[in-house]
Amino acid sequence: MAKPERFKPLHLIGLLLLLSACVSRPVYDSAPSQSGSTVPMNLPDDPIPRDEPRSRHGNGPYYRVYEHTYAVLDTNYGYRERGVASWYGKKFHGQPTSNQETYNMYAMTAAHKSLPLPSYVRVRNLRNGKSVVVRVNDRGPFVDNRLIDLSYAAAIKLDMITDGTSLVEVTAISFDKARAQAAETVIAEEPAAEPAGVPAEVPAEVPAETIFVQVGAFGEPENARRRFNQLRDFGIDQAFVHEDTSTSPALYRVRIGPIGDVHQYDSIVEQLQNVGISETHLVTE
Repeated sequence: MAKPERFKPLHLIGLLLLLSACVSRPVYDSAPSQSGSTVPMNLPDDPIPRDEPRSRHGNGPYYRVYEHTYAVLDTNYGYRERGVASWYGKKFHGQPTSNQETYNMYAMTAAHKSLPLPSYVRVRNLRNGKSVVVRVNDRGPFVDNRLIDLSYAAAIKLDMITDGTSLVEVTAISFDKARAQAAETVIAEEPAAEPAGVPAEVPAEVPAETIFVQVGAFGEPENARRRFNQLRDFGIDQAFVHEDTSTSPALYRVRIGPIGDVHQYDSIVEQLQNVGISETHLVTE
């Protein structure tokens, strides 16, 4: 395993994280072997979220890996993001996580770059509607365009072992309401995070949705048209303008898609970065 760049002394706790295994994963990891099967006999139940104190290790406020500096969020309240999930397994089973627990590939856990440790999140596979709750106790994945690294058990329950990655939605299950509400910033198109207790009430599976990459939302149709033309000029021929009349006044959203899989998503993001567009969002219908 390649070692991360030496941490710089930003008053980051000690070795600041002892960034675990996930730092250099995801390509060469593997599932366990059990009598010819890669599936454990009994998958664990999802954890029941509870209000836990922050871990002494792994909570920043900043840390540095592979020449990139990452900031740890003050709170997980209101966090909801869509992106790519990967998973890690046998290679790191039994090794320390960033908060100095022991990684168990059969537990319902995950690694995330910025959420406080520990945090509980609901992860929904946008391709098949399956959903799990995991406890975030590790840092990573430190790979471009990846949002969360799931344990082997969580990946099985989301049916993403074979492909290795999937497009997902990650929503925090937060106990930080009192502190966060005073400074809460509401983003119009993103709903609030799930309150504690919701996981037991939300169905484990909902219908899959159609997925798009959104590269701008404009109040003026001409501005949307300019962004659309820019994309088409660079050969991104799946772009279109969606008039959203659910808002008043209407918004003109420039989107690309539909997106079929992670490979297509990665390709589109790379194309957009090549033309100087780095602000993108996965949206569903």
